[in-house]
Amino acid sequence: MNALHYESDVVHDLLGIGFGPSNLALAIAVDEHNARVAPEDRIRARFLERQPAFGWHRGMLIDDATMQVSFLKDLVTMRNPTSDFSFLCFLQERGRLVDFLNAKTLFPLRIEFHEYFEWAAARLGHLVEYSSEVVSVEPVTTEDGEVRWFDVTSRVPGAPERTVVRRARNISVAVGLEPHLPPGTELSDRIWHNSELVPRVAELSASGTSVSRVLVLGAGQSAAEAVDYLHRSFPEAEICAVFAKYGYTPADDSPFANRIFDPEAVDVYFRATPEVKQSLHDYHRSTNYSVVDMDLIESLYATMYREKVQGQERLLLRNVSRIRDVRESDDRLDVTVEYLPTGERELLSADLLVHATGYRPRDLDALLGRAAKVCLRDDKDAVRMGRDHRIEVVPEVSAGIYLQGATEHTHGLTSTLLSTTAVRSGEILDSLLDRRASDNALPTTAGSAAQ
Repeated sequence: MNALHYESDVVHDLLGIGFGPSNLALAIAVDEHNARVAPEDRIRARFLERQPAFGWHRGMLIDDATMQVSFLKDLVTMRNPTSDFSFLCFLQERGRLVDFLNAKTLFPLRIEFHEYFEWAAARLGHLVEYSSEVVSVEPVTTEDGEVRWFDVTSRVPGAPERTVVRRARNISVAVGLEPHLPPGTELSDRIWHNSELVPRVAELSASGTSVSRVLVLGAGQSAAEAVDYLHRSFPEAEICAVFAKYGYTPADDSPFANRIFDPEAVDVYFRATPEVKQSLHDYHRSTNYSVVDMDLIESLYATMYREKVQGQERLLLRNVSRIRDVRESDDRLDVTVEYLPTGERELLSADLLVHATGYRPRDLDALLGRAAKVCLRDDKDAVRMGRDHRIEVVPEVSAGIYLQGATEHTHGLTSTLLSTTAVRSGEILDSLLDRRASDNALPTTAGSAAQ
């Protein structure tokens, strides 16, 4: 039987759903604000995370993979260069600052940046509760018909049959993206999404399972990294990349193109008409979507050529091709690959198929439940957003829903990336403070929870 518990006499100014980099950056901004103001001016905040500990794309923490954004675009520097939550402060504490400077790079190892995130999250342990999965968000209506709060229900850590309800004036939804798979695809021991690549490879290696051929579907950075990692991890196996392009496309990381990720570019994009938004997206999608760092492209090509010279080709391409059918048996996969120019089909027997097919925003309606009904929508059924990252809601709602990471349709290409995470956290904090200042009669206790 489900035991329901209400947090008594507490109204949170902010309740964060998810504790990845976006809400972590927001938690830092709140913590720094609280440290410099009087107790009565502090923001009462709490964050809920369904994972048992902080984790960010753990399945793709390949040992030599580097970040694709500068270390200066960390959790704080673009908002507050003097913050002691910066990547440089992390390096100083770890005793690696001089060594990092000697490396002469703007792009740290991904495993090191994850270590930085964990370091920052550990310092904010008093604000976050892990293993807390949010199961519902309910609008709370006052006697005068105003929705002033949300009741957020989550499972209790260590006791999933029990739930706790917390009341908040504002929620910040930052639950990240979920793997995108071709229609009809079912994951299994032989069919993976690249988000679980590293632990899956470790399991196979530890078990001593023989691998003779792996197919990797996709043409973006993650796909190319997966091909390279699998090629190194299974030195006797054939690794075959399958994609509809003729070849991997280099990412456009030139200085002018990269300005699409500047904070000012968010203002430009937000104010633009739908037609201009689409044009900007189309012009600059090569900065982020289905593209690969040039260094990795050249490394893969060099490997293929060297193997061809040696007569031992293990790294292969099926370009201008698509997978048309996958049949799984106990000991193998039978994968039908179609060469698009001629329609010719080839049946390949493989041990593994890795889908490096990207990610998509999580279903907001499923997460918010009844609270989703107060959100306004545009003519494409996407939520309408304010520049301050707050969802536009029906007039009777004064409580706020801030959305991070799923606002590309309003705030541009940077929405799902780290580039403006620090700046966005500051904008949300300013919005919270401005709205609180304009409210002259905020209640101080939760009272009885809505039933």
